[in-house]
Amino acid sequence: MGVERFEELVADALDELPEPLMRAMDNVVVLVDDRHPDDPELLGLYEGVALTERYSDYGGVLPDRITLYRLALADVCADEDELREEVAVTVVHEIAHHFGIDEQTLHRLGWG
Repeated sequence: MGVERFEELVADALDELPEPLMRAMDNVVVLVDDRHPDDPELLGLYEGVALTERYSDYGGVLPDRITLYRLALADVCADEDELREEVAVTVVHEIAHHFGIDEQTLHRLGWG
């Protein structure tokens, strides 16, 4: 799948999120890359300071980054429908990290 179509799937996944959740996100961007340089099987990555870790001295920092890895996601999916679903799950998973939800909790909730 090409980059443009993949970015459409990411945009669709973001559009499906509840508006209150989107409004609560702060100083975060969602990016697409082919693969993580150190872990080519990684599907997505959140980098930043979770909202639960931000205190009064938080400010003047670059946005948090959520990166979705296009080729890694495509590798684990048989077709576009499956890819659309996996992109949506990965978007939710990484946004959960932005809200301070750790990996163990996500797995316990069925999002890992």
